[in-house]
Amino acid sequence: MPVVELNINRVRNLISGKTTRKQIIETLPFLGLDIESQNEEKIRIEYSPNRPDYSTEFGVSLGLQGLLGIKKGIQKFNIKKTKNYSIKVDSSVSKIRPFVTGIVAKNGSLNGDDIQQLMWMQEDLHDGIGRKRKKSSIGLHNVDKISFPLTYRTLTREHKFIPLNSNSEQTIDEILTNTEVGQKYGCVVENEKNVPIILDSENNTISFPPIINSALTTVTSSTKNILVEVTGIDKEAAEDMLSVVVSILQTAGFEFEELKISGNKNSTPLFKDRTIIYEPKLTSEILGIDMNISNMVTCLKKCRLDASVKGKKINCIIPRYRFDIFGPMDLVEEIALGYGIAEIEPKLSPSTTIGQKNDVILKTELIRKTAVGLGILEAFNSSLTSKKVLYDLTKRESTEIISVLDSKSQEHTILRDSLLPGLLENLSKNIHESYPQKFFESGVVFTKSDPINESVNFAVIISHKDTNFSEIKAVLQSILRTSFKINLQTKTSENQEVFSEGRHADIFVNDKKIGEVGEINSEILENFRIRTSVTGFEIKLSGLIFD
Repeated sequence: MPVVELNINRVRNLISGKTTRKQIIETLPFLGLDIESQNEEKIRIEYSPNRPDYSTEFGVSLGLQGLLGIKKGIQKFNIKKTKNYSIKVDSSVSKIRPFVTGIVAKNGSLNGDDIQQLMWMQEDLHDGIGRKRKKSSIGLHNVDKISFPLTYRTLTREHKFIPLNSNSEQTIDEILTNTEVGQKYGCVVENEKNVPIILDSENNTISFPPIINSALTTVTSSTKNILVEVTGIDKEAAEDMLSVVVSILQTAGFEFEELKISGNKNSTPLFKDRTIIYEPKLTSEILGIDMNISNMVTCLKKCRLDASVKGKKINCIIPRYRFDIFGPMDLVEEIALGYGIAEIEPKLSPSTTIGQKNDVILKTELIRKTAVGLGILEAFNSSLTSKKVLYDLTKRESTEIISVLDSKSQEHTILRDSLLPGLLENLSKNIHESYPQKFFESGVVFTKSDPINESVNFAVIISHKDTNFSEIKAVLQSILRTSFKINLQTKTSENQEVFSEGRHADIFVNDKKIGEVGEINSEILENFRIRTSVTGFEIKLSGLIFD
């Protein structure tokens, strides 16, 4: 979890009112913030990546104002419409990075700590919504160094400008090669002959998104007026990111003027709020609280949302920057926070039924104990993984991918259909340790059907310089015989996938194929940066030891 350090006195001043240090410390956990450490001046807190606004003192103060009853309801954006600031989007960006949005923040003041927190928030947004800057990215600029109107277009890699934190001109290729951000994020534009550039009316380079800003527009503690620009391949994601920055800068005391955006299906951001209709009965069903509808409205307002009664339901307005709220169940949580989690009395379940382990758990526990008895360590990997790990590095076919809608992490975008890739990733992260290394995992895998099919698999990998087919087959036989007195047969297979040619086999029990065993292909080991031999197997337990 990301961590941010808060100055207690600054937070008190931002909240306003007669808030005490004790009140702040006692309320922070009810914003979902864990206190890591504290002293008289500072508090270090952990915050959820789905609330990047909590990476700043301004965002935390906004939340505290609500729960402490100082300010309730939605934070309205006050944006002045002018013709002073505009950006024209050229059609040349349409196939590379087609969307740009932004705003001008004026008459504000930021100290060094404020700027640092804004940078942290920026990177949180880049890693989450922005998908490592590929989907969308943010640039902050000193408006007073810019001549409007701006142009967003593409230029060749021979284009030169002085990048941020540099004193000399560099070409695009030099920036991608020589700068830290270029090396880290250059992959986003590595296949493009031309790259996106933002220019001002005097042809000065303002930004090379999503890589780096120009040194010309560097934001410092003396900067009073800021241009916020967001570019990306997804218009909604770009505007979501912008809304977070606007929320924080408004809390910091900035005023806003509209950035007029036109061309190539771009438009000026509207920051439209969302509406969710809430059924009041959910409060008692989920939280076990008897609460009248007007109190629910009050609770929602304390969480900086707007709400009103509409017939027998609640009409709840969600600000654009609260993209962590998807539906009514999320509002149940907000009501609990507004009510005060400490005020909710725990109740024992009325059921007297004694729980017990089902057949699946009992039998997987047996096979796990056998594997542990053979000196194999258990791994626990997420059912969600990435296309890179599951298919690209293993060179497996990826025609039946089951993707997750709106994942906030690049590492957790698809459901796994095999356990072996995850175990290979475990090995790749463990190469600094001594060998032999032996891992196993039992877990659910998914295959595409209607509905999605779930089954329980079991896999083992062994890694050391002398491991071979005979060793891994012996381990497989020992586990099945010891656990369930199952005898197996192996037959040569033509299916290569993760295994070496001629050094793997299909596994059969009673003439039914249950899995594969063999030596892992050297090319795949190289992809995972594993420098020693690896063997493994994966079998399907569903239909073998339980239905």
